[in-house]
Amino acid sequence: MNKINKLFSENKDKKLLSLYFCAGCPTFEGTADVIKTLERRGISMIEVGIPFSDPMADGPVIQDAATKALKNGMSLRKLFAQLKAIKEEVSIPLVLMGYLNPIMQYGIEAFCQSCVDSGVSGVIIPDLPFKDYQEIVKPVADRYDIRVIMLITPETSEERIRFIDEHTDGFIYMVSSAAITGAQKSFDEAKQEYFRRINTMQLRNPRMIGFGISNKQTLEAAQQNAAGAIIGSKFVTLLSESKDADEALDKLFKALAQ
Repeated sequence: MNKINKLFSENKDKKLLSLYFCAGCPTFEGTADVIKTLERRGISMIEVGIPFSDPMADGPVIQDAATKALKNGMSLRKLFAQLKAIKEEVSIPLVLMGYLNPIMQYGIEAFCQSCVDSGVSGVIIPDLPFKDYQEIVKPVADRYDIRVIMLITPETSEERIRFIDEHTDGFIYMVSSAAITGAQKSFDEAKQEYFRRINTMQLRNPRMIGFGISNKQTLEAAQQNAAGAIIGSKFVTLLSESKDADEALDKLFKALAQ
């Protein structure tokens, strides 16, 4: 069974926590250590960012991390090599998050094969058109048992959400707002209503809520309305400041308790 499906099937009553960081930032060599530290500290799933020069959905924090990673020499090919080296040491799901251009240049078939070889269970491609997903990416990903995770936002129609739910597997990434990534202090009533609306749809796939989670209030709101929460910008900021995954996690857990 794919590790993503296994995670959700075995933790239906547990509120999961997934963290995002950009491969190659703050250091080129540190990617493996960050992953192993996050697993050791109880993180449920890890999103590993593929650095890209034009990350349109990302806020300044993650854009800056991608720029540093590229300057440090990180590439998709080098990332796969680093992940392959620790494949036997990592048991939680790893999900690559990156834009379509580098993946298409790598080749969809080669990309999926490298995911299998390096222990990657899924991929999030924010700028992948759904038509291209169905016609080009999904048939190949399915052969390699790689989950392609789709995003929904408050602007996504019910018809579209149900279509995504029907044609994807793993989980649905529920973006808290239509804006770019970045920490928020609270979710306003409009976002809360969006969460409630999706809850009433009784979707087949579990959902994870991301974008803007940085404190106790936003974490609890996400975990009450989905299988768990995804934190990106807050952890990326702390990791960039401390250069140490354990220290960054200590500070993150402290922020999430307040």
